[in-house]
Amino acid sequence: MSPTDTPVSAKRPLPAVPFHAMTWGWTGVRGTWTTPQAAASLDAMLDVKPNWVVLAYAALQDTAQSTTINWRDRPSLTDDEIRAGVAAARERGLLVCLKPTVNVADGTWRAHIGFFDKDAPGEPTWDEWFDSYDEYILHNAVLAEEVGADLFSIGCEMVRADTREDRWRSLAARVREVYSGPITYNCDKYQEENVTWWDAVDIISSSGYYPTGDWDAQLARIKAVVDAHGQEFVFLEAGCPSRDTSPARPNDWALAGEPSEQAQADYLDEMLSAIEAADWVLGVALWDWPPALYPISEASTNDDYCMYGKTGADVVARHFSLGN
Repeated sequence: MSPTDTPVSAKRPLPAVPFHAMTWGWTGVRGTWTTPQAAASLDAMLDVKPNWVVLAYAALQDTAQSTTINWRDRPSLTDDEIRAGVAAARERGLLVCLKPTVNVADGTWRAHIGFFDKDAPGEPTWDEWFDSYDEYILHNAVLAEEVGADLFSIGCEMVRADTREDRWRSLAARVREVYSGPITYNCDKYQEENVTWWDAVDIISSSGYYPTGDWDAQLARIKAVVDAHGQEFVFLEAGCPSRDTSPARPNDWALAGEPSEQAQADYLDEMLSAIEAADWVLGVALWDWPPALYPISEASTNDDYCMYGKTGADVVARHFSLGN
């Protein structure tokens, strides 16, 4: 065992309640978390009966090969806005996960951020990128300790970066020096067995965007990973747009289709039922609930992930009420 490994016996557990979470605030644009609309959004979110909220926000790098993450600059949230988001969640009785994330300004998905496996003169390197990423995550880990966050995520869906085991282990160890709560890493769908450093974090988590009809098979596959490591597990993301095509490919936010509240509701019922039957899964954070909601009169034509005013909201409330 390397000095940065944490023995399973020393893992920091989640609070002993079901992880019934909603992701709120994405993408964390400066000026959007402290408005009357944001307060109204949080109030409306309580109707689906969450006991956790994942506060998700992003900083930008210019391209997938840039090595500087511009987390201090607009449109990133300020620290005071994050503090305000945590305070607002606490006022509503919610446990809080902070989830700082990196996005690419040109629209490239963060999973494709990457560099040569072997450094080459004049080319950007993994170490240069991780130096900037570490600074960003550690700053937020200090903030997570200050506000008493109940869970802290050190990364999300960084598929190409997942292979840099030494850097992730180093980052996790450094986060532990400044944050006393449990930490996780949110790997992408189908990547659970490809992360080789799960022992460096407390909670294994992934994005559960699995097709309708495939949940039992995927849960069985993930269980083998969780059993091998002997750690707790949550889905830190999962959900489905309200389109007739989306249950077959719920991860694809750009997939063409007709608005369908029922398609989303049926998918959420199937997914949450499967997760409840898997007693080794502590729960799920649904994607997502924006800080400024669409008018409820437009719910039937809104085809995004949020279930506000849709049939899916009743489904989620029914499932989330179990065990809360």
